[in-house]
This record gives sequence, structure tokens and C-alpha cells, in this order.
Amino acid sequence: MAIKFISAAEAANLVNNGDNVALSGFTPAGTAKAVTKAIAERAEAEHAKGNPFKIGVFTGASTGDATDGVLSRAQAIRYRAPYTTLPEFRKHVNNGEISYSDMHLSQMAQELRHGFLGKVKLAVIEACDMTEDGKVYLTAAGGISPSIAHIAENVVIELNEAQSKNLKYLQDVYEPLDPPYRREIPIYKPSDRIGKPYLQIDPKRITGVVKTNWPDEARHFSAPDALTEKIGQNVAEFLVEDMKRGYIPKTFLPIQSGVGNIANAVLGGLGRDTIVPPFEMYTEVIQNSVIGLMKEGRIKFGSCCSLTVTNDCLDEITNNIDFFKDKIVIRPSEISNNPGIIRRLGVISINTAIEADIYGNVNSTHISGVKMMNGIGGSCDFTRNAYISIFTCPSVAKDGLISSIVPMVTHVDSTEHDVKVIVTEQGVADLRGKGPKERAELIIENCVHPDYKPILRDYLKLTDQRMQTPQNLQAAFGMHVTFNKTGDMHNTNWSDFVK
Repeated sequence: MAIKFISAAEAANLVNNGDNVALSGFTPAGTAKAVTKAIAERAEAEHAKGNPFKIGVFTGASTGDATDGVLSRAQAIRYRAPYTTLPEFRKHVNNGEISYSDMHLSQMAQELRHGFLGKVKLAVIEACDMTEDGKVYLTAAGGISPSIAHIAENVVIELNEAQSKNLKYLQDVYEPLDPPYRREIPIYKPSDRIGKPYLQIDPKRITGVVKTNWPDEARHFSAPDALTEKIGQNVAEFLVEDMKRGYIPKTFLPIQSGVGNIANAVLGGLGRDTIVPPFEMYTEVIQNSVIGLMKEGRIKFGSCCSLTVTNDCLDEITNNIDFFKDKIVIRPSEISNNPGIIRRLGVISINTAIEADIYGNVNSTHISGVKMMNGIGGSCDFTRNAYISIFTCPSVAKDGLISSIVPMVTHVDSTEHDVKVIVTEQGVADLRGKGPKERAELIIENCVHPDYKPILRDYLKLTDQRMQTPQNLQAAFGMHVTFNKTGDMHNTNWSDFVK
């Protein structure tokens, strides 16, 4: 069957007001670009005529400006799931203009397959190569592409000439059966490859192919500073101590790390520590720092869902594919984030918190409990199932005006039952085997900034220590209320809340 080439505008015309569109990619890597821009342009044209035009958008994770940015500015998004990081999109969510559903990334593909989120009118999948018999070679991410290719009414391929065909050597496309027929997923070490290097789609289901030449909208993260370096050092030293105590085998265990400059600093700390042997990663995203550690021989292998790297780093990978094809595998998100595999491999998870409370609950998504910052992503997929789950954050934010450790978090993403270790630049709180009152003392002593230790200790004096988890409900959010009123948590006066 001959490949049918169409324009991005023709692909956009397949979508009408109220339809759902599903996209490839995971972070800005591998996501659709040309068709989403054309959909935004169509929305603006319809709005100019006085016609409604809004769609539902489903992705593997966050995207770039060419998707979430242009669509939100065009007021073209009615509903969006499961994850986002783009400031432009976030603004529209927090203004109440977009209905946003924050979901665990491991669940997204299955939720779509079972129809829980409605029918998908159009799937747009980026490829670096394809064949007439429907072999589609994905680019820098796995995401939800396998599922949306099979359930969408229309499938459009963005054949991106800016993406190297050598990316096909990194893909491992595996599709699990649905319950009750699902079998174990046969990954027993991060480097196991269990699928195909391409996504097979019935050629009759491919509505058209849009040619593009559009590099990924790569993210640049700031270099580690003294604070993030200290957090990374604290994590590395903690894991080394666990090795010495025999909690972690001398061969080490696979690492999962979130996205951002703290994550880069943590990996750098592990890479520099000579007691830590060369290790593997079983994670969602691979960043520039991982590639550097691979070249140094400190990371042996990385299993991921996305190469969230700068474009020059991506070029380095594809130009040296003989070196990297035996060190990187890219999987669909329901495999990279699969809870059973995470538990089986004994993954050590390291993620970032916005705030944590004195009992170990973590808020990783909301500012003051109401404003969306970023979605939950896959952090809970890993946290709940990890061999050791670690959350990191600076002890203070906003130049010290906010304490990142509070009496009670304003939004709970990861509960005290799943969070085993909290690390700030101040130190480490190992919560394993500790009751709530012990956890509170440990977190205040080891992780809280010195400015806020007296304030949090005074809070504990307001609680009934006979209780299992001592809280004072009148004062639990007192530090947040004080910041909202005065702009500085240092001004917290507990007598204002307890009469």
C-alpha cells in the first residue's frame, strides 16, 4: 500500500469541536508538532467565526510549545491528561480555562484502551522512518504510541526528517495484553529487550503522512549549584551507607531519577562517588547528565521512555549509535513505569518534592494546595513500588521566605506510607521503621532549615502527643496562611491560630 502524504492542515481538518486527539511523545521528545500547530490555527479560525472549537488532548507526558503552548493560547483545549510542565499551559489551567486531569503515567495507555476517557478521533505519531507495510519507527520517546495507534479512528504519522533514523536502534516496542489475559512482562534486568524496534500499524488505518523537519523543543536545565550539589552529595552518601550496612547489594540496584537540576545533581553525586559501582537506570527520562556518565563508564545501561536531552546531545547519541545502542533502550510508558517491573528490579526511586510535612507526606504538584505547578508524572509509579523511595528538595524556597517542610502539606501526592527517605541540603531523614512522632523529630532535626526548626518544634507543642499522628487542626496550615498574608513564613505566630 503506497504511503499517502497529506498536509498538516488536512490532518487538522479530521478533528471537530469536542473530539479527542492523542499524541506521541513523552516530554517534548518525540511529540507531534506540525499537526497540533495546524489544529490551533483551525481553532483560531473557527473562534473568529463565532464557532466553538475545543478538543480533548491525551499524551504520554508533558509536551512542548508546539503542542500545549499553541493549543492553550488558541483556547483549543477542553480537557487534558495526564501530565504537563509548560508554564504557558499551566497559566490557562490555573485560570480555570482548561479541565486538567493529573494521572499516573503508567495508567494512561490502559485507561485509553478501555475507553474510560472517551473515543479518540485522531492519533498523531512522530516517526523517523516508516515502510509501506505499516512499520513505524518512533523517534526519541515511547509514550502511549502503541495504544493510540490501535484505538484512534484516524492515525496520522508525522514523518520528521529532523529526527535521525538511527533512533530506531534504541526503540523496544512491546504491548501487553489486557486483563484478564495479561501475562508477566519478561523484563528481569534493565537491558532486557522484549519487543520490536518498530510500531506495527495496519496500513489501512493510516489516514495520511505529514512530512516535517522540526527538531524537538529540548529543555535546558541550569547547571548544579552549591545547594543542589549538596543535596546530590547527601543522597549519594546515604546510599553508600546503605551499601555498607548490606541493605543494598554491592552490585548496586537500578536508579530512577526525575527531571531537573536537582535530579542532575543527584546523578552527578552518585557518578562521582567511587564507592558506588557503575550502575544501571530503570527510569522514565534520560537527561544529558546520564549520557555524560555513560561515556565515563559510570552508568552501564539506561532503560527509559524518553530521551529528554538537548538537541546537540541527541545528535551525539545518534551520531555514535554503535556505542549507545547497547546502552539505551526506549520503551512505551506503561512498560517503563510498570509497577510490577519496578518492584521486581528493586529500583531505587529519587524524585523531587515541592513540600513535605513533618510526618513524611509529599506534595509534588500544587502550590498552596490550589495552583497546579506540574503534574504528578510517574513519581508515584516508582515511589510506591521502589526498593527505597527518596524525595529531595531544598529546605527553603523563595530566598528563604518559605519552608519546604511544613506541619501538613496542602496537597498529598505521595503519602507517608510510600515515602521512605527525605533529603534536603541540610541532611537526610531515614523514615524506615519509624512511627509518626519519631519521623517528625527526625525530619525537623535533619532536614529543616535552622531558621524554621524552632517554629516547627513550637508547632509540635500545640499538638496532643498522646495521639498517633499529632496535629493541631487549627494551626496545621498556619505557615501557609502566614505566607499568604505577609509573604514570609518566618512571621508565623502560633497564637494567631490557637486561642
